[in-house]
Amino acid sequence: MVTHGGGSFGIGILADGTAAAVVATSPGVAGVFTGNVDVRGTLTKTDNRFKIDHPADPENRYLAHSTVESPEMKNFYDGVVSLDEHGGATVELPDWFEPLNETYRYQLTPIGAPAPNLHVSRKLADRHFTIAGGVPRAEVCWQITGVRHDAWARTHPLVVEENKKPEERGYYLHPEVQGQPAERSLGALQHKQFSRP
Repeated sequence: MVTHGGGSFGIGILADGTAAAVVATSPGVAGVFTGNVDVRGTLTKTDNRFKIDHPADPENRYLAHSTVESPEMKNFYDGVVSLDEHGGATVELPDWFEPLNETYRYQLTPIGAPAPNLHVSRKLADRHFTIAGGVPRAEVCWQITGVRHDAWARTHPLVVEENKKPEERGYYLHPEVQGQPAERSLGALQHKQFSRP
């Protein structure tokens, strides 16, 4: 079922189905959303980027960035901390950090001068980790990554490699980059299946 129109919830298109409820294929842009998009499930895509008006020339240019990709559900956090008179510091993290993350990895970079003895002196516990061995009063850039272990991540683990379904074999997400004709696209297959009476 596909319903068009605003309705009392302010939804432009409401689609419901056991297979693909909406299939859009276009050599240009298959869909344009102006406003918020709420995805209550897994969003699977070939590319991962944002595009904004260029901060230095918003009238004439765009700026695009790619987001970080990983075979883990990984979160990145960073900051800058000033070391105390002993060359150490404590980095405090929000109360939601440990319930959300596990398997921590640390990176430290001194600013202004080498600090060969700079290190994480105490691993993350009770929302903080400590740094030692730096130059007194120096600044240090820190980064910590964690792998998600919240309830959603545990019940919906990332499957890094998977076999295509039998009906999808021989079809491609982007056949043109594989040297295949457009009719071998998964989108064309789905459109054909969706269009059947």
